[in-house]
Amino acid sequence: MFNIRLKELRHEKGLTQDELGKILNVSGKTIGTWERDSRQPNIETINELADFFGVTADYLLGRDEQNDKGNNIDLSGISKLGTEEKIFSYEGKEIPKKDLELIRRILETGEYDE
Repeated sequence: MFNIRLKELRHEKGLTQDELGKILNVSGKTIGTWERDSRQPNIETINELADFFGVTADYLLGRDEQNDKGNNIDLSGISKLGTEEKIFSYEGKEIPKKDLELIRRILETGEYDE
């Protein structure tokens, strides 16, 4: 199951095996061995892959059928607060703009002060 999910996620990102290998500091051939299910990465690399693709390690390993992407907050456009281009939500509820502003400040400065 890991090999199938890895390949699907890599394709979703539009990456070649070599490109993903460079991101993980392994060769494209190593990615190929994982996708052919002839080898599997160590747990640290599985965690790196999960973080990179925004899924859980359980999802990657086939232990969880639900791709965790839907539960993550997309912060890619958070610097554009005030525009109505994106709607941010958590557990189906819209995040108030004041809370988004706090999240943006924390991400930019690493400091939390209400």
